[in-house]
Amino acid sequence: MTKHNAQLAALVGSRICHDLISPVGAIGNGLELMEMGGQGSAEMALVSESLANAQARIRFFRVAFGAADSEQVIAESELRRIIAGLSGAARQQVAWEAAGDVSRRDARLVFLAIMCLESALPFGGTIHVTREGSDGWRIAGRAAKLMVDETLWEALGRPGVEVAPAEVQFALLPLLLDEIGKRPRTRIDADQVVILF
Repeated sequence: MTKHNAQLAALVGSRICHDLISPVGAIGNGLELMEMGGQGSAEMALVSESLANAQARIRFFRVAFGAADSEQVIAESELRRIIAGLSGAARQQVAWEAAGDVSRRDARLVFLAIMCLESALPFGGTIHVTREGSDGWRIAGRAAKLMVDETLWEALGRPGVEVAPAEVQFALLPLLLDEIGKRPRTRIDADQVVILF
């Protein structure tokens, strides 16, 4: 994937998320009206839960795959809200331990790293996000049982590597880091995988 292709993909990602968030929100409003009208049921609860999960994923993907400018900032409260929304659907819990607002560019990089770690923790676990110094990040996933695809994790060190659609974060993260003169460093232990940049 070239820099131009990554920028084009980011614009496509922004457009898709932007176009999906309104109709998905409208579905949520419709469900609320139905529940207020006394039409609540186990089936409605399941639909509401699935809708909340879809909304959380769209907000997360909008940051991870959307266009990002280093001048744009995302408030800490918004980042925590996005991360908290993921907890309902994911097997992995994300602990956002970084204080303060974050540039959209950095948030994008961290969210892509979270997605990489999710793939290594398919049976559940906890992902901790912390700052390293003034401009570094440490994203660490810990679980009793890991599933690490060594080919994918080696790809993090090589911008432009070919991956399957479900693995796009492994190609995109090193490419975006390369643009700002950084490289991801990884450490894989028996019960922990760490990404630093």
